[in-house]
Amino acid sequence: MEIPIFTVDAFTNVPFKGNPAAICLMENELQDDLYQSIAAEMNLSETAFITRRNSKDFSSGAKFGLRWFTPTTEVALCGHATLASAAVLFYIKKNINPVVVFETMSGDLYVRQHEESLIMDFPLNKPKPQDQHEFKDLLKAAVGDLPIQDVCYCPTTWNLMIRLADACDRSELTSLRPEPEALLKNESTGKLKGVIVTMKGAPTAQPGYDFYSRYFAPWYGVPEDPVCGSAHTVLAGYWSEKLNKKKMLAYQCSSRGGELELELRDDGRLNISGRAQIILQGTLKI
Repeated sequence: MEIPIFTVDAFTNVPFKGNPAAICLMENELQDDLYQSIAAEMNLSETAFITRRNSKDFSSGAKFGLRWFTPTTEVALCGHATLASAAVLFYIKKNINPVVVFETMSGDLYVRQHEESLIMDFPLNKPKPQDQHEFKDLLKAAVGDLPIQDVCYCPTTWNLMIRLADACDRSELTSLRPEPEALLKNESTGKLKGVIVTMKGAPTAQPGYDFYSRYFAPWYGVPEDPVCGSAHTVLAGYWSEKLNKKKMLAYQCSSRGGELELELRDDGRLNISGRAQIILQGTLKI
């Protein structure tokens, strides 16, 4: 069997930045263990599999199935691999539709083109405040002795969000090096799959980021996800209230780095916009 496969850098306008995802165009469904084996072989934070839905090809169809796998497990929601999947359909397959719809474990996700960006229609997942003392060992493993302003939890995405105090400098966020084993060891509740560390941005400086973040998910086999769209469904809900803004520009401060435009909509959902660069095209033979 030969499967068209692409590597796409998401949330960036230059190659080798943002978050890389492997995208597979599937003519037929596979067994779950084979999907997982392919994702482990690709060894990126996500490998996505696109299947056709009642259409003869990937150029004319408007609705597709979409599944996401980390190297170790399937996930219910992934932003960067959704953006990357839409990039393959629009930029490589020249899909003729103004909007493509992905049927996923998180419901239907709509993606459309706007100038040089792709805009994704995503759920908004507002986190709930938590008592820091309940997570003191995990917080220590994640951010050491840095001062913490807020701790929140999102049960929908299984993410703990840690907001650093405003006195912290961006360099302190970028220099964090939490050990994956320490994070795993200090989370015994079974209700966490990722840790988001965030801080207030510098909106008055160019290009004016409203907030910064990093995302660690060793529970999914991903020590750090370079730019995580699903984490921003949590961050957007939190920072929108704190900043009293519905439109925000965010930057994820991983070593690769990535930029996301966020807009809270009146219907309670979230638009996540970003760019994508297709850097590799090939054939997977299995």
